[in-house]
Amino acid sequence: MRKNKPVFVGKQTDMGTMEQKLNEELKQLQREIEVCEAEQDSYVRSISLQHGEALRGVLQTLYNKKEKGDGTLKKDVSKLITDITDTEKDLRRQTNISGITLTECCVKTLEKNERKTIQQYRLTGHCCFLSFQVEFALVDIQDSDSSLQKITDLNVILDGAEFKDLCAFVSRVEETKSLFLFFRTLRLFSERCKQRSCTLQYFKEKYPDVVRLPEGCRSEVMMIQSPKLPGCTMSIFWKISVSKEGVVQPKLELLMKMPEQAQKMDTNNVMETAPEAFRSLLKIFGVEASIESLIKSVCF
Repeated sequence: MRKNKPVFVGKQTDMGTMEQKLNEELKQLQREIEVCEAEQDSYVRSISLQHGEALRGVLQTLYNKKEKGDGTLKKDVSKLITDITDTEKDLRRQTNISGITLTECCVKTLEKNERKTIQQYRLTGHCCFLSFQVEFALVDIQDSDSSLQKITDLNVILDGAEFKDLCAFVSRVEETKSLFLFFRTLRLFSERCKQRSCTLQYFKEKYPDVVRLPEGCRSEVMMIQSPKLPGCTMSIFWKISVSKEGVVQPKLELLMKMPEQAQKMDTNNVMETAPEAFRSLLKIFGVEASIESLIKSVCF
């Protein structure tokens, strides 16, 4: 009589479960390797950004020492020097176009798989003399027919007294995740601030006995006062407003101060009409010519 072979169902099930676990662990290791490789690339970019010129010098020295050595090494070093030089040229070109200088760029991969990649960025830099730091997460979703990128968790940190006028705008940017709008407005705002600072400093140096800058050339206040007219002061308030939509608009106002005795002698109502007259001058002659006309009226 023929006997049937025993069937070990339990052992086969155990082997299948173990194989499944091994496959899952292997996929997890592959994902971790991809994340580590992405972090390595980000570290290399960050190092190149911060220490590119020093690295290029070291590589050039190494290249010169090995000039008569291994041809493969010479070729590799030469390629690295070329890559760093090209990267520096591209960075300078981007800086000249945008007016924004990045001093640090850190990238950290939070998640990466076949369909989705999430990277966290931290950008530090300045535009003119205004410093900033921007942190955000970039989500890249890959489908079979399309690719979608979106910004999440945007956080903007600004440094400087000038940025008090940007509070409402920054809150709006963080809410809408409008990174492009932030950098575009930052450049326009920085250019206006630089123009104001240079103009105030120019008049302070040209008329040191008449012009006072109580809070320095980066403030929004300039006072005009002649030593021959004690108690009579003209103060110009030069504000730079930024709307929530990113519209940058300078606004200049004139405020006059006169002693009570001088006010009684003001039969032409100079104190009342001066602010409106100054606004008319601004429309016709512009900022610099209007301010100079005020200063000359006090000096002479």
